[in-house]
Amino acid sequence: MKRPPWKKLAAALAAGLALSVSLAGPAGAQTTPERRSAPPDHAVTAMEQVAAMQPGWNVGNTLDALGGETAWGNPMITEELLQTIKANGYKSIRLPVSWDEHTGPGPDYTIDPAWLDRVEQVVDWAIANDLQVMVNQHDQMWTKALPDDRENVLAKFDSMWTQIAERFKDHPSELSFESINEPQFPTDEANKDALTAELNVAFYEAVRGTGGNNADRLLVMPTWVTNSEQPHLDALKATIDSLDDPMIAATVHFYGFWPFSVNVAGFTTYDERTQQDLEDTFQRVNDTFVDNGIPVIVGEWGVLGYDYTRPGAPQSQQYGELLKLFEDIMYQARDQHLTLMLWDAGSYLNRHTLEWRDPYLHSYMDSGLTTRSGTASFDSIYLEKAGTIADESLTLNRNGLEFEGLWDGDTELAEGTDYTVEGDTLTLTAATLTRLSGDRAYGVNSTIEARFSDGVPWQIHVITYDTPQISDLTGTTDTAPWSQWEACNSSCFAIPTEFNGDELSTMEAKYADGTNAGPHTWTAFKEFWWTYRPDYDAGTISLTPDFFNEVRDDEPVTLTFHFWGGGTIDYTITKTGTTVTGTSA
Repeated sequence: MKRPPWKKLAAALAAGLALSVSLAGPAGAQTTPERRSAPPDHAVTAMEQVAAMQPGWNVGNTLDALGGETAWGNPMITEELLQTIKANGYKSIRLPVSWDEHTGPGPDYTIDPAWLDRVEQVVDWAIANDLQVMVNQHDQMWTKALPDDRENVLAKFDSMWTQIAERFKDHPSELSFESINEPQFPTDEANKDALTAELNVAFYEAVRGTGGNNADRLLVMPTWVTNSEQPHLDALKATIDSLDDPMIAATVHFYGFWPFSVNVAGFTTYDERTQQDLEDTFQRVNDTFVDNGIPVIVGEWGVLGYDYTRPGAPQSQQYGELLKLFEDIMYQARDQHLTLMLWDAGSYLNRHTLEWRDPYLHSYMDSGLTTRSGTASFDSIYLEKAGTIADESLTLNRNGLEFEGLWDGDTELAEGTDYTVEGDTLTLTAATLTRLSGDRAYGVNSTIEARFSDGVPWQIHVITYDTPQISDLTGTTDTAPWSQWEACNSSCFAIPTEFNGDELSTMEAKYADGTNAGPHTWTAFKEFWWTYRPDYDAGTISLTPDFFNEVRDDEPVTLTFHFWGGGTIDYTITKTGTTVTGTSA
């Protein structure tokens, strides 16, 4: 498709990007906020429109699924689904769409009209139900060829966006467009920001060139891989500044401090480093864009290791630690004026029943839109079944709120008798814990609430446990190519385990000489699910083919299982080909 003469800006921008970035100033530099205003014929500014999109929700793994809308396990989008989202307080949806497999060959690259019809149907449902909707190009894999096949990639990208824009040019401003999902160019790392800029500008020119309501529609542009490190933020700001258009927003993604988000390297708690990563990220994004009049959409956020298909996922990071992260993300987003769009591919809202899989977790997200919630240093008190029960203390994280007491159901516990508070130290008495533990059956005996002056009460679980028992096992593992998304059946080495009320927090793996075994050789602590999987219902701890693929033959590996009750258990495995033997210490 012929490109208008004014599209020469893309090449000029890419060539001059380095200069533009250098003029933006050093990382973190403070500048006088530049408040951009919308053109006279536009009802709201970009800042106002993005603020009105908070909070947002991704219809993930659906229209972006390769192989068809239901290919990745979700049902087809219905108007009832969108009505459910609206009824639960969401103001916008991000609609990830894969277009490539519905696009014909060059030079026309015609998008299947039926696919455009389906996308338009969902967009119309959203707008009819008072939801803003952001449509993107989610299938970025083919654009990776940009460094080596620039002319064809840009021709296809331009044609696709021109067709999409033409279809929606008469739609109201509640529809916005996002350039591309997580653009990446692994063969050309040195020019990744310039290449991202080239796609963003090509997108901008294609959409604006169709006229109609697209002349001032909100357009959203990502950093390279939607990364939030300062050089990539500066590069995107240089692109947006060069376009000099008030109706542009920036987007990044946030899944938290990576070791915590996937549960590797022993990061099982929401510690200072994990919290600092959140604060620093949102502060950088605010300083670079928001303080300069450019609104920001965090187009995806969540935790990478959180997946309803993974038994034991919340427990591996301790459930309360996830709540702290979610509570803090909501607060930091409000504080830094960022709009959040939850990435949900089925882990949060059950698309089949239209119910939240975890209403308590969802209440933290809902409450966090307007206020904070108090938390504590931990959410579980483990009492050894045969041990003597003693007083137990934890630290309150008030988050600016007043502590208002403890409740067991509808019964308020008595301060001074059932518990004491000194400063931020909350201590439950031995007598109270004895009563709450009841007959001391394994597992959660009772759950009490720490209530604060606002927000969601913090739940504290009283748990009875004994040291888990792990059995010897001789078996096999499939070390052929395997995906971490596969179920653990005959492919995994499933160690029989009596958890006895306790739960696994993490696993170390070392050879006899003390060096680290298995994947991620830079740490002894292995990644949850990718390498090991507790299954509390089945009574097993499984080791995956991905783990054994990187374990040397005939060299014993000592596994150290760490449990939330505080204990550890050593277990030795030796792999010879596909045969594995495991023995307890």
